[in-house]
Amino acid sequence: MRTVTAGSEIVKASRRRLYLMRHGEVAYFEPGGRPVEPGAVPLTAAGIEQARAAARALDGVSLDRVITSGMPRAVETARIVAPANEAETWPELHEIRGGRLSDIADHELEEAFTGALRGVVPEERRFLGGETTGSMLDRVLPAFERLTADTSWSTALAVLHGAVNRAILSYALTGQRLLLGGLEQAPGCINILDYGDADGWVVRAVNHAPYDPVHTTGRTTTMEDLLAGYLPFRQGP
Repeated sequence: MRTVTAGSEIVKASRRRLYLMRHGEVAYFEPGGRPVEPGAVPLTAAGIEQARAAARALDGVSLDRVITSGMPRAVETARIVAPANEAETWPELHEIRGGRLSDIADHELEEAFTGALRGVVPEERRFLGGETTGSMLDRVLPAFERLTADTSWSTALAVLHGAVNRAILSYALTGQRLLLGGLEQAPGCINILDYGDADGWVVRAVNHAPYDPVHTTGRTTTMEDLLAGYLPFRQGP
């Protein structure tokens, strides 16, 4: 990092910037609550509008790189937000994998959803009976460190996922390998992180939703919304 001396102060001349997004809204369940394949879901009409709002917010920002997990919902969001850039695919940044919801007992269902991303998430916890937190960190954090070590870019956009973004933000904030579940990520939100070689990461904004900047439309979490979408299927007619 280049610095200039101004009196007794060292003025930071530049930092690299990462715009870290979550993809726009998708529907993981049919209207009656039946689950659909999460790896293939496209953006909903609302999700497309959220991505367009992010595109307007980032209008005029020159991006050196655009990175996605390669999952359709992330790729589709990136194409709307940064149509002039060819997105890179980093499969190690795909979302944490859930298990078979039918394997979760009825009496464990609420805790499985609402407790999945609560507090400092233990590494041995399985996300909805699937991948562990530790396994996700094993793949996400080395990829994030590889991006950090690459000095070829000044401004980048990464369109990723709720749990993955939490892992990256947790590491940037603390310098530790952990997952802070309370870092909520609304669909289509933008986080802003700056990196300086001398002082590491500076987190400037978290969970900024350009279509709803002060989050007036609701106070539920993503996992609470997912549970509400799935319950009609489990409860039956």
